[in-house]
Amino acid sequence: MSLHAAAPPSHDLELHRAALLGHCYRMLGSVVDAEDAVQETMLRAWKALPTFDGRSALRTWLYRIATNVCLDERAARAKRMRPTDEGARITVETVPAPLPERPRTHWLEPVPDIAALPADADPAERAVLRESIRLAFVAALQHLPPRQRAGLLLTEVLGWSAAEVASALDTTVASVNSAVQRARATLQSRPDVQRAAPLPAEQSALLERFVDAFHRYDVDALTALLQDDAVMTMPPFDMWLQGPEAIAGWLRGPGLPCQGSRLLPTAASGLPAFGQYRQGGRQAWGLVVLEPGPRGIAGWNTFLDVETLFPRFGLPMTFVD
Repeated sequence: MSLHAAAPPSHDLELHRAALLGHCYRMLGSVVDAEDAVQETMLRAWKALPTFDGRSALRTWLYRIATNVCLDERAARAKRMRPTDEGARITVETVPAPLPERPRTHWLEPVPDIAALPADADPAERAVLRESIRLAFVAALQHLPPRQRAGLLLTEVLGWSAAEVASALDTTVASVNSAVQRARATLQSRPDVQRAAPLPAEQSALLERFVDAFHRYDVDALTALLQDDAVMTMPPFDMWLQGPEAIAGWLRGPGLPCQGSRLLPTAASGLPAFGQYRQGGRQAWGLVVLEPGPRGIAGWNTFLDVETLFPRFGLPMTFVD
């Protein structure tokens, strides 16, 4: 009689796709790269399924494969960045025309919550997983060496022991502990990662006011919702603005064609988000991802690659309410 459990059927792998996508997104900082990594993980797992012995949970085994896929991917790809990582902020007066634009593969991308948060997670686990796909956290992870990043995610997010991580990464427990300690220190040095979020009721009221002001294109009302250190970004443009005054200048100047836009709510990277449609809903313009802070909106990010992002978020390319 076999000492090990029979290998699970191949269709059981699909039950873990959301968990794997979330993990690969944290590792790679791109929903597109994460999807590719999950596909490679599924292929490797399907080929190795007859050797699965059941000594660990299937999801744990898949996480191990996915982690190594992502380490392979990171060796071949440049790290994903945010515009704030690129240099000094600009003002409306110093915005070059035309704006410098980076390739899509340069920037950190948001991920749909629905695709990256497993439906079978309990509320406490889901809260941890949602926090770990926030833009600020994933952006900070990209500054870690890949194996530090993997060690931190496996221990801090997934709750693995140092011994389990060492086995998965083919290293020692001492090396894992050292890597995780250095990774924690790096993340703790980034204030945007440590920023507290408003309470749910306060956030809901903040978002209602934002949508109302945006639909009316009331610049004074919009900037009144911003923290003093609020940042606006617009990937793929290589620019960022900071502070209500600079952001108001943008909204009244280069951003004026957004007047009359409509917003369709969604959820991205554990944050409130909206599909933005200009010309009264006829033109898909950008995925707006807001980062609420303790004193208002701390980050206003508009990702303009709608051809890549809108289908993944289930957003239509035209919308008229």
